[in-house]
Amino acid sequence: MVERIIRVDHAGEFGALRIYAGQLAILRRSASAETVRAMQAQEQQHLGAFSDLMLQRRVRPSALLPFWHLAGFALGAATAILGERSAMACTVAVEEAIDTHYAHQIEALDETESDLRARIARYRQDERHHRDIGLQHGAREAPLYRLMSVAIKAGCRAAIVLSERV
Repeated sequence: MVERIIRVDHAGEFGALRIYAGQLAILRRSASAETVRAMQAQEQQHLGAFSDLMLQRRVRPSALLPFWHLAGFALGAATAILGERSAMACTVAVEEAIDTHYAHQIEALDETESDLRARIARYRQDERHHRDIGLQHGAREAPLYRLMSVAIKAGCRAAIVLSERV
């Protein structure tokens, strides 16, 4: 179970970086660019920590990383093309899905994995903060917010299931 958690969380942080890279490719000079860069920097720290855990615990990465490389960038760029609010709606949907995912992981880990559980709890707080930033930047006012949210959350849940195993 711990190997699956590390694998999927590494893949998720990798995907998050790619989403932000796609958003920044479009929004690089926008009012929200610095906010997106700050969130991206936190995700980079998370990815670094999970990369270190993978090496320490000899966990193989997801074989789907090349796909997440492209899919994450495409999702970020596509939502940013629709505007800053749509990019923020993407962030909110992803972070809400990850919040639920991390909550399940925290619940599943026992006392022998207290360090990992604490790390995931800290990262969960960061992801919640990113969600709040997206909401503060008008995510709910994005065109087709509800549809986008449902579709992105479904994609995240599928990515989680696949990345745990593949």
